[in-house]
Amino acid sequence: MPISVLLVDDEPLVRAGLRAVLEAQPDIEVVGEAADGAAVIPLVRQLRPDVVAMDVRMPLLDGIEATRAVLRTVDDPPKIIVVTTFENDEYVYEALRAGADGFLLKRSRPVEIVNAVRLVAEGESLLFPAAVRSLAAEYGTSTARTAMQRAALTDREAAVLRLMARGMSNAEIATQLVVGTETVKTHVSAVLAKLGARDRTQAVIAAYESGFVAPA
Repeated sequence: MPISVLLVDDEPLVRAGLRAVLEAQPDIEVVGEAADGAAVIPLVRQLRPDVVAMDVRMPLLDGIEATRAVLRTVDDPPKIIVVTTFENDEYVYEALRAGADGFLLKRSRPVEIVNAVRLVAEGESLLFPAAVRSLAAEYGTSTARTAMQRAALTDREAAVLRLMARGMSNAEIATQLVVGTETVKTHVSAVLAKLGARDRTQAVIAAYESGFVAPA
């Protein structure tokens, strides 16, 4: 089955551009569009998309609140990619903290847009640029540090989390650590469980906020 995508942006040209890029792929299907975050929940319930690509700034309900609403009220929610103009936007970081699975710059090349949708659909995380990593470190708290200490990650789990924070996929981590992909998946699952993280993105945020991983 193709990856189904819902586009949410108040700029029709942006939606049209994303649709053209994504629908050129045989494994991706755009199933709907919306001009504001306020329309997301009913459309998600009706269309059941695998991925929502959503502008972080919209007039009625922005991408941050729309992300929170989807994750709070929708059973088996879709993956969410927030779309933004500026990578060092604190709105982006707040959306990631709210539960978004990654973000995409509006100026991204078509291949990067397609890759982002495929990655989050497969449960992989998107690489955080330096600006977002720095924001995560600035948001660091003693609570985050305590939570990381209580997680008591094993040496191998810690190594996997550090590589996740560098944006590596399971296959890339397996190559780096010279282990099988299934072994990496087991370690990733253990890391998420110990950190109480919904997904890889939330685990990476915890790693930066706790100081477990420092921004390069």
